[in-house]
Amino acid sequence: MPMHRNRGIHPPRTNLDESIMKAKRKVTSKTIGLVVSGILLASVPLPARSQQSSSASQPAPPPLVGSLAGHPGWPATKNSSDVDTVEHLLASLYDVISGPAGKPRDWDRFRSLFLPDGRLGVIRPDVPASADQPARKSDAVFLTPDMYVERDDPYFKTHGFFERSIANRVEEFGNLVHVWSTYESRHTAEDATPFTRGINSIQIVHAQGRFWVASIMWDDERSGLTLPEKYLK
Repeated sequence: MPMHRNRGIHPPRTNLDESIMKAKRKVTSKTIGLVVSGILLASVPLPARSQQSSSASQPAPPPLVGSLAGHPGWPATKNSSDVDTVEHLLASLYDVISGPAGKPRDWDRFRSLFLPDGRLGVIRPDVPASADQPARKSDAVFLTPDMYVERDDPYFKTHGFFERSIANRVEEFGNLVHVWSTYESRHTAEDATPFTRGINSIQIVHAQGRFWVASIMWDDERSGLTLPEKYLK
């Protein structure tokens, strides 16, 4: 007999078949219920205590390179009155480098006025050749506070040096301050005439409740370059 004639004919179901089908339906329903329950549990946020515990166990990030926190060994200010105002910071800056020959300078006090990555820049003009020395091209020499100490401490041991500000033009924006500070330098405090004058261009920042020198650049008055009247008052 051809096979296609039996396609629509099924044998009658027995009680055993009905029991097996019911059991399968129950197992399928339980499986679906467990899957749905798992999805719902996965969507529930963890308790706050668990999250806090996980955060507390993570180490603190390292300090930013170049930040104050990145230089824990930098000298702290000895006198809060050195750095509480821009005027006091400028006065301290001139005072700490001034003194007679042989007087030890307080270099930790000097360092504490600067940001750890602060800089001092010397402007060097063109110098024509002479009988004593060859010509020199203009340049800018940048020093760290430590380099300044290494360069000038030997000089101060044998030479007097007194520098003071005669006029300050201060401009501020937020925590940024810029000062054009006109200076006079003398070998002794009693000298009637300074041996040089010039301008310190000083950038200052306010951070952590005090003022810091970020950078200083200076240029001296010389032949052909006279201080403008506006920087003398």
